[in-house]
Amino acid sequence: MKKMAILEGLLFVVGDEGITLDAICEILDIKKKEAQELLKNLREEYNKEERGIRISFIGETFKLTTKQEHKEYYQKLITTRGTNTLSQAALETLAIIAYNQPITRIEIDELRGISSINMIRKLMAKDLIKISGKSSLPGRPNLYRTTSEFLDYFGLATLSDLPELPNNLKNTEEEQELFTSIYKED
Repeated sequence: MKKMAILEGLLFVVGDEGITLDAICEILDIKKKEAQELLKNLREEYNKEERGIRISFIGETFKLTTKQEHKEYYQKLITTRGTNTLSQAALETLAIIAYNQPITRIEIDELRGISSINMIRKLMAKDLIKISGKSSLPGRPNLYRTTSEFLDYFGLATLSDLPELPNNLKNTEEEQELFTSIYKED
């Protein structure tokens, strides 16, 4: 059952994006019937009571998800004192939202250069950000902004109390000369 182990790894690697049946077939070089059988067997394995995850079919893709019956424990994890600190990725995402709100997830992803959906979920679970409406962009994506809990967490009275961003992102004349002098064509 090596293919089942590979399928399990694929489901883990794709994360929230999920993977289609066609992609599974292409990657494992198998027919749809065999891919469906592998998914069925792996799903049965995960459906056992002693397992904490399951395979879900959402939006034409298969993905690993947590079991709904364990939800209260996942919520405790989010609010537990030891896990109440923010990671560097969470702080980065939160700063992008705070300084650019309201902002869509796609805009956050573009600024970070990486998918931010998990960070957004964690920040929403901690009540540091919220959905504040819908964008007029195609697909009407959610707009995110910080909450009053965000202000409390960082000891701010208003958003205007946020520190100013450093203005050192512009090239100085000296930096420009260094670049052109080093990379001159001979």
